[in-house]
Amino acid sequence: MQSAEKISITMTPEQLRAVRESVAAGEYASTSEVLRDAVRLWQRQRQEDAERLNVIRARIRRSLDDPRPALSFEDVEAHLEALFAEAEQGSDRG
Repeated sequence: MQSAEKISITMTPEQLRAVRESVAAGEYASTSEVLRDAVRLWQRQRQEDAERLNVIRARIRRSLDDPRPALSFEDVEAHLEALFAEAEQGSDRG
């Protein structure tokens, strides 16, 4: 294990009770293990959030860089109406 630094934290009574119950149930060897696991999960969540944000940013960049002309509201509305009409005709057949 890497070198570790001891810190002090403040928890609500409910949080501390949940940590102690987890240790008492044998899920973890110590309160430190619970907190290390919590930090690992927090780090993983932050990494996944950053990756999702990068994907969204890339999509936005591709959209902004798209050389095709922008559609007007009327163009989009006409296209959607055509799609809905086509879907309605398909459901009438079934």
